[in-house]
Amino acid sequence: MSAATDITIWIALGAGILSFLSPCTLPIFPAYLSYITGMTVKEIQGTHNTKVRSKLLIHAIFFLMGVSIVFIGLGVGVSVLGQWLQDLLSGQTGVFLQRITGIFVIIMGLFVAGWIQWKGLMKEKRLHFNKKPIGYFGTIFVGIGFAAGWTPCIGPIFASILVIAGSNPTQGTFYTIMYVIGFAIPFLVLTFFIGSTRWLVRYSQKIMKFGGAVMVIMGLLLFTGQLAKISNFLLRLVQDSWLVNLG
Repeated sequence: MSAATDITIWIALGAGILSFLSPCTLPIFPAYLSYITGMTVKEIQGTHNTKVRSKLLIHAIFFLMGVSIVFIGLGVGVSVLGQWLQDLLSGQTGVFLQRITGIFVIIMGLFVAGWIQWKGLMKEKRLHFNKKPIGYFGTIFVGIGFAAGWTPCIGPIFASILVIAGSNPTQGTFYTIMYVIGFAIPFLVLTFFIGSTRWLVRYSQKIMKFGGAVMVIMGLLLFTGQLAKISNFLLRLVQDSWLVNLG
């Protein structure tokens, strides 16, 4: 595994966290928990009961299972497509795909940060259910519905990960898995500490601007081919530091 791949894995993890903290997801997070558990938002945010928290966490895990089915499935599909394109063009697509990926990530970063507007991506396409789900099995389907029609803020971020996965098909599925893990970590943590969402919502716009700026920088590094050089430089620093400590 190359140094560039290592840093991209961490970027995929951060992208998942950013997706959850986006203004399109975080504010409605308590409402989703309310829907899949049958409890009111007030009951969820005011509870300190261990039994209730266990119920919330179990539902959250099943919800994330549904999300994972869609996200990882898309990652596998894009990786297969990327490998097919590379094989079709006899491996001559490396630099071209890298530059196209860089341009796409820059555009999506500008959109995520709110510096450009794209009405097509501003339309929510989440699936809606008329009836509450039945038990944990129903919660999985709510997760699938959420992921299948992701909200505007998740779309550009996850699409960037998919494009990166397509440009590096051997690691593409792993990038998607790391994205899902990044999405799941704050989801589960805030499910346990549900009251913490209130202050995070106030800063979600600033978080998105910072994340968008990081995406633009990432896109520029991909387009110019500097990502691998920076990754190798950081790797050498870590290795030199490790050798000094051993000495």
